[in-house]
Amino acid sequence: MTGTSAHPTHTALERDRPAPPVRIVHLGLGAFSRSHLAWYTQNASDGDEWGISAYTGSSRTLAESLTSQDGVYTLIARDPDGDRTELIRSIVRARSGDDIESLLADVASPSTVIVTLTITERGYRSTADGSPDVGDPAVVEDLALLAAASSQPLSERAPRTVLAKLVLGLEERRRHGGGAIALLSCDNLPDNGGRLERTVMGLARALSPELVEWIAREVSFPSSSVDRITPRIMEAELDLLSDITDDLAPVVAEPFSDWVISGTFPGGRPRWETAGARFVDDLHPWEARKLWMLNGSHTLLACLGLLRGLSTVAEAIADPVCRQAVDELWDEDAACLPSGLDLSSYRAALLTRFANDRIEHRLEQIASDSFAKLRLRIAPVAETLLARGEQSPATAVAIAAWIAACDRGVLPPGAGPKPADGETTLSIVGRLSAPLATNFGYVNSVEDFGNRLSSTCFI
Repeated sequence: MTGTSAHPTHTALERDRPAPPVRIVHLGLGAFSRSHLAWYTQNASDGDEWGISAYTGSSRTLAESLTSQDGVYTLIARDPDGDRTELIRSIVRARSGDDIESLLADVASPSTVIVTLTITERGYRSTADGSPDVGDPAVVEDLALLAAASSQPLSERAPRTVLAKLVLGLEERRRHGGGAIALLSCDNLPDNGGRLERTVMGLARALSPELVEWIAREVSFPSSSVDRITPRIMEAELDLLSDITDDLAPVVAEPFSDWVISGTFPGGRPRWETAGARFVDDLHPWEARKLWMLNGSHTLLACLGLLRGLSTVAEAIADPVCRQAVDELWDEDAACLPSGLDLSSYRAALLTRFANDRIEHRLEQIASDSFAKLRLRIAPVAETLLARGEQSPATAVAIAAWIAACDRGVLPPGAGPKPADGETTLSIVGRLSAPLATNFGYVNSVEDFGNRLSSTCFI
């Protein structure tokens, strides 16, 4: 990195070396992928051999901004001592996600050997077992589109969902004799590689048995656990940065980053381990540590913090009530994790990261899709403890905080399905987890904590 100061000073957003050849296609271009995947790829010892062709969800603005800068942008690592800036050049092309023709060509290209994804939990549009969600109208529409794809040129199809677009790309690759490829999920989902494989296979079955056979033979689905707090830049911050740099698409992130990967890459991969990534045989413990302790506490802080009139993670972790709730949740998380993960150091690092008030990680942003996040980040811990005959009051507080936040109307639009008028706590818990709903003591504890959270004296 270059330059440690109160603000970045880069103005020359241009390539000072040849662009690396495109060997990675990324779906879900946004701030996080640019602070994480793109950073690790550039900083790998062979990063100059690995370029990324990246696609947004649907936004043309980001793609156009990066294209005007030849894919180059500023990454600002922000801590209490100042900002450290670095120009990232690993993104060679940036396009809108609705550019189907380019996407199919990129996935089918023999030089492409990896497709990476950061499409968020919602982007998979699948059920808990990974099957395409046929209750989703967009999925139903895309299944019909895929079923008809064999009779028309693929580039004339326009799927609505990301994974249907990917399946069309894989079919294009198969038709053109493309070789083996790895599909690497970088989303906060348990067993994200397995989830991706099951959803992709479910969609592929709608297209052709030949594609299903080809995927089984030629495609790998490694899993990964990703970690770097990368908040959305607010308008005021963009205005301030625009006075200092001509970058139209800067990214602000914390200095900390972590990436744990498990699985095979049949067409090769960057030496990400030279940039700090860790390759392991069993990802689950690392995945659970991050998903439960970081992401789970974020969801708790979002709901409880908004109830208490707070705005950011730094404010929430400094609040005694929120801090106690997080500590107790981490105790329960730790009781469900194996040894060898250095949990005491990890907890201390999380506190330092959360307290970094120069990273404006807003609770409203974290609260997005919070119902699905509770199911993935909180419910599994409660299920594990209750199955052992133990109590789980901290997870009950997290669920109660979400219910109370819904009732008080402090959650932002996009927070996911909310309790229906008059819906019972038993019904709400049942929608989160069927096993938890069978434990009436646990359901009662959620209701009791909810009553406390709704009291004026508590809030």
